[in-house]
Amino acid sequence: MTRTTARIKQKGEPFEIFVDLDDALKFKKGLSEWIESEDGRVYSDIKKGNVASSKDLEDAFGTSDVDEIVKKIVKNGEVLVTQDYRDEERDKKVKQVVDFLSRNTINPQTGNPHTPERITRALEEAHVNIKNTPIDSQIKEIMEQISKVIPIRTEVKKIKITIPAIYTGKVYNTIIQYKEEENWMNDGSLEVVVAVPAGMVMDFYDKLNSATHGAAVTQEIKE
Repeated sequence: MTRTTARIKQKGEPFEIFVDLDDALKFKKGLSEWIESEDGRVYSDIKKGNVASSKDLEDAFGTSDVDEIVKKIVKNGEVLVTQDYRDEERDKKVKQVVDFLSRNTINPQTGNPHTPERITRALEEAHVNIKNTPIDSQIKEIMEQISKVIPIRTEVKKIKITIPAIYTGKVYNTIIQYKEEENWMNDGSLEVVVAVPAGMVMDFYDKLNSATHGAAVTQEIKE
Protein backbone atom coordinates (compact mmCIF):
# COMPACT_ATOMS: atom_id res chain seq x y z
CA MET A 1 0.00 0.00 0.00
CA THR A 2 1.46 3.35 -1.08
CA ARG A 3 0.04 6.55 0.34
CA THR A 4 -0.05 9.58 -1.94
CA THR A 5 -1.86 12.87 -2.37
CA ALA A 6 -4.72 13.73 -4.69
CA ARG A 7 -5.50 17.39 -5.21
CA ILE A 8 -7.74 19.78 -7.10
CA LYS A 9 -8.46 23.48 -7.39
CA GLN A 10 -12.16 24.11 -7.04
CA LYS A 11 -13.50 27.63 -7.52
CA GLY A 12 -9.94 28.89 -7.16
CA GLU A 13 -9.28 27.15 -3.85
CA PRO A 14 -6.95 24.14 -3.30
CA PHE A 15 -8.22 20.91 -1.77
CA GLU A 16 -6.10 17.85 -0.99
CA ILE A 17 -6.59 14.34 0.40
CA PHE A 18 -4.51 11.32 1.35
CA VAL A 19 -5.34 8.23 -0.74
CA ASP A 20 -3.88 4.85 -1.59
CA LEU A 21 -2.07 5.22 -4.92
CA ASP A 22 -3.28 1.97 -6.54
CA ASP A 23 -6.88 2.51 -5.43
CA ALA A 24 -6.85 6.09 -6.69
CA LEU A 25 -5.46 5.19 -10.12
CA LYS A 26 -7.96 2.37 -10.56
CA PHE A 27 -10.82 4.73 -9.67
CA LYS A 28 -9.51 7.48 -11.96
CA LYS A 29 -9.28 5.03 -14.89
CA GLY A 30 -12.82 3.77 -14.27
CA LEU A 31 -11.60 0.33 -13.18
CA SER A 32 -13.12 0.65 -9.73
CA GLU A 33 -16.18 2.34 -8.23
CA TRP A 34 -14.65 2.55 -4.73
CA ILE A 35 -12.28 5.12 -3.29
CA GLU A 36 -11.86 6.72 0.10
CA SER A 37 -9.64 9.18 1.91
CA GLU A 38 -7.07 7.41 4.09
CA ASP A 39 -7.84 9.58 7.12
CA GLY A 40 -11.37 10.75 6.27
CA ARG A 41 -10.32 14.39 5.89
CA VAL A 42 -10.16 16.99 3.15
CA TYR A 43 -7.37 19.53 3.54
CA SER A 44 -6.85 23.05 2.25
CA ASP A 45 -3.09 22.55 2.79
CA ILE A 46 -2.02 18.99 3.48
CA LYS A 47 1.60 19.87 4.37
CA LYS A 48 0.49 22.31 7.06
CA GLY A 49 -2.27 19.98 8.23
CA ASN A 50 -4.96 22.59 7.55
CA VAL A 51 -8.34 20.84 7.30
CA ALA A 52 -10.95 22.46 5.04
CA SER A 53 -14.08 23.64 6.86
CA SER A 54 -17.54 22.31 6.07
CA LYS A 55 -18.44 25.75 4.71
CA ASP A 56 -15.44 25.74 2.37
CA LEU A 57 -16.44 22.29 1.11
CA GLU A 58 -20.06 23.34 0.60
CA ASP A 59 -18.99 26.47 -1.27
CA ALA A 60 -16.57 24.59 -3.53
CA PHE A 61 -18.30 21.25 -4.08
CA GLY A 62 -21.94 21.88 -3.21
CA THR A 63 -21.69 19.28 -0.44
CA SER A 64 -19.74 18.55 2.74
CA ASP A 65 -20.00 14.77 2.28
CA VAL A 66 -16.34 13.72 2.37
CA ASP A 67 -16.94 10.46 0.46
CA GLU A 68 -18.50 12.33 -2.47
CA ILE A 69 -15.81 15.01 -2.42
CA VAL A 70 -13.04 12.38 -2.42
CA LYS A 71 -14.53 10.86 -5.58
CA LYS A 72 -14.63 14.27 -7.28
CA ILE A 73 -11.04 15.11 -6.32
CA VAL A 74 -9.65 11.81 -7.58
CA LYS A 75 -11.77 11.73 -10.74
CA ASN A 76 -11.30 15.34 -11.82
CA GLY A 77 -8.08 16.33 -10.08
CA GLU A 78 -4.46 15.19 -10.00
CA VAL A 79 -3.16 12.04 -8.34
CA LEU A 80 0.51 12.46 -7.46
CA VAL A 81 2.53 9.47 -8.67
CA THR A 82 5.68 8.45 -6.81
CA GLN A 83 9.01 7.97 -8.59
CA ASP A 84 9.05 4.32 -7.47
CA TYR A 85 5.70 3.80 -9.15
CA ARG A 86 6.87 5.47 -12.37
CA ASP A 87 10.00 3.30 -12.38
CA GLU A 88 7.95 0.15 -11.81
CA GLU A 89 5.54 1.02 -14.62
CA ARG A 90 8.43 1.73 -16.99
CA ASP A 91 10.05 -1.61 -16.13
CA LYS A 92 6.78 -3.38 -16.93
CA LYS A 93 6.52 -1.59 -20.28
CA VAL A 94 10.15 -2.40 -21.17
CA LYS A 95 9.49 -6.07 -20.41
CA GLN A 96 6.43 -6.03 -22.68
CA VAL A 97 8.51 -4.56 -25.51
CA VAL A 98 11.34 -7.05 -25.02
CA ASP A 99 8.89 -9.97 -24.91
CA PHE A 100 7.17 -8.77 -28.07
CA LEU A 101 10.38 -8.22 -30.03
CA SER A 102 11.96 -11.52 -28.96
CA ARG A 103 8.83 -13.37 -30.16
CA ASN A 104 8.17 -11.43 -33.34
CA THR A 105 11.50 -10.40 -34.83
CA ILE A 106 14.60 -12.02 -36.31
CA ASN A 107 18.11 -11.09 -37.31
CA PRO A 108 17.72 -10.92 -41.12
CA GLN A 109 21.42 -11.70 -41.54
CA THR A 110 21.14 -15.08 -39.81
CA GLY A 111 17.41 -15.82 -39.80
CA ASN A 112 17.58 -16.43 -36.04
CA PRO A 113 15.56 -14.64 -33.37
CA HIS A 114 17.24 -12.09 -31.11
CA THR A 115 17.53 -13.06 -27.46
CA PRO A 116 15.72 -10.95 -24.84
CA GLU A 117 19.12 -9.97 -23.44
CA ARG A 118 20.33 -8.64 -26.81
CA ILE A 119 17.12 -6.69 -27.35
CA THR A 120 17.36 -5.18 -23.88
CA ARG A 121 20.92 -4.02 -24.60
CA ALA A 122 19.83 -2.60 -27.97
CA LEU A 123 17.07 -0.59 -26.29
CA GLU A 124 19.62 0.84 -23.88
CA GLU A 125 22.26 1.52 -26.56
CA ALA A 126 19.73 3.27 -28.80
CA HIS A 127 18.39 5.30 -25.84
CA VAL A 128 14.83 4.32 -26.73
CA ASN A 129 12.14 6.20 -24.84
CA ILE A 130 9.34 3.70 -24.27
CA LYS A 131 6.07 5.52 -23.73
CA ASN A 132 3.24 4.56 -21.42
CA THR A 133 1.00 3.72 -24.39
CA PRO A 134 -0.06 0.40 -25.97
CA ILE A 135 2.89 -1.50 -27.45
CA ASP A 136 1.34 -1.86 -30.91
CA SER A 137 1.04 1.93 -31.26
CA GLN A 138 4.77 2.53 -30.76
CA ILE A 139 6.48 -0.66 -31.93
CA LYS A 140 7.23 0.72 -35.40
CA GLU A 141 9.06 3.72 -33.93
CA ILE A 142 10.95 1.49 -31.48
CA MET A 143 12.02 -0.82 -34.32
CA GLU A 144 13.33 2.12 -36.33
CA GLN A 145 15.46 3.24 -33.39
CA ILE A 146 17.01 -0.10 -32.46
CA SER A 147 17.64 -1.00 -36.12
CA LYS A 148 20.48 1.54 -35.89
CA VAL A 149 22.12 -0.75 -33.34
CA ILE A 150 21.21 -4.29 -34.46
CA PRO A 151 19.91 -5.82 -37.71
CA ILE A 152 16.26 -6.58 -37.00
CA ARG A 153 13.16 -7.41 -39.00
CA THR A 154 9.61 -8.16 -37.92
CA GLU A 155 8.13 -11.51 -38.82
CA VAL A 156 4.73 -10.63 -40.26
CA LYS A 157 1.71 -12.31 -41.72
CA LYS A 158 0.06 -10.66 -44.73
CA ILE A 159 -3.71 -10.75 -44.79
CA LYS A 160 -6.17 -9.60 -47.45
CA ILE A 161 -9.36 -8.27 -45.91
CA THR A 162 -12.67 -7.30 -47.49
CA ILE A 163 -14.70 -5.02 -45.23
CA PRO A 164 -18.37 -4.20 -45.92
CA ALA A 165 -19.09 -0.49 -46.38
CA ILE A 166 -21.13 -0.26 -43.17
CA TYR A 167 -18.09 -1.16 -41.04
CA THR A 168 -15.21 0.64 -42.77
CA GLY A 169 -15.36 3.68 -40.50
CA LYS A 170 -15.36 1.58 -37.34
CA VAL A 171 -12.48 -0.65 -38.39
CA TYR A 172 -10.17 1.79 -40.15
CA ASN A 173 -8.22 2.77 -37.01
CA THR A 174 -7.57 -0.92 -36.35
CA ILE A 175 -6.04 -1.57 -39.76
CA ILE A 176 -4.31 1.71 -40.61
CA GLN A 177 -1.07 1.02 -38.74
CA TYR A 178 -0.66 -2.33 -40.58
CA LYS A 179 -1.99 -1.28 -43.99
CA GLU A 180 0.13 -1.92 -47.09
CA GLU A 181 -2.49 -1.59 -49.84
CA GLU A 182 -6.08 -0.45 -50.00
CA ASN A 183 -8.73 -0.41 -52.69
CA TRP A 184 -12.09 1.28 -52.22
CA MET A 185 -14.87 -0.46 -54.15
CA ASN A 186 -17.79 1.21 -55.92
CA ASP A 187 -20.22 -0.03 -53.27
CA GLY A 188 -18.20 1.61 -50.48
CA SER A 189 -16.61 -1.59 -49.25
CA LEU A 190 -12.86 -1.75 -48.71
CA GLU A 191 -10.29 -4.29 -49.80
CA VAL A 192 -7.06 -3.94 -47.88
CA VAL A 193 -3.81 -5.84 -47.45
CA VAL A 194 -2.23 -5.65 -44.01
CA ALA A 195 1.08 -6.91 -42.63
CA VAL A 196 0.57 -7.84 -38.97
CA PRO A 197 3.38 -8.98 -36.64
CA ALA A 198 3.03 -12.73 -36.21
CA GLY A 199 2.58 -12.56 -32.47
CA MET A 200 -0.27 -10.05 -32.78
CA VAL A 201 -2.37 -11.83 -35.41
CA MET A 202 -4.90 -13.34 -33.00
CA ASP A 203 -5.38 -10.04 -31.20
CA PHE A 204 -5.77 -8.32 -34.58
CA TYR A 205 -8.45 -10.80 -35.65
CA ASP A 206 -10.28 -10.28 -32.35
CA LYS A 207 -10.38 -6.51 -32.87
CA LEU A 208 -11.38 -6.88 -36.52
CA ASN A 209 -14.21 -9.29 -35.77
CA SER A 210 -15.42 -7.18 -32.86
CA ALA A 211 -15.59 -4.04 -35.04
CA THR A 212 -17.27 -5.79 -37.98
CA HIS A 213 -19.35 -8.36 -36.06
CA GLY A 214 -17.56 -11.06 -37.99
CA ALA A 215 -18.60 -9.66 -41.38
CA ALA A 216 -15.06 -9.04 -42.68
CA VAL A 217 -13.69 -11.65 -45.08
CA THR A 218 -10.01 -12.50 -44.56
CA GLN A 219 -7.46 -14.47 -46.56
CA GLU A 220 -3.87 -15.05 -45.51
CA ILE A 221 -1.39 -14.30 -48.31
CA LYS A 222 1.36 -16.87 -48.57
CA GLU A 223 4.72 -15.57 -49.80
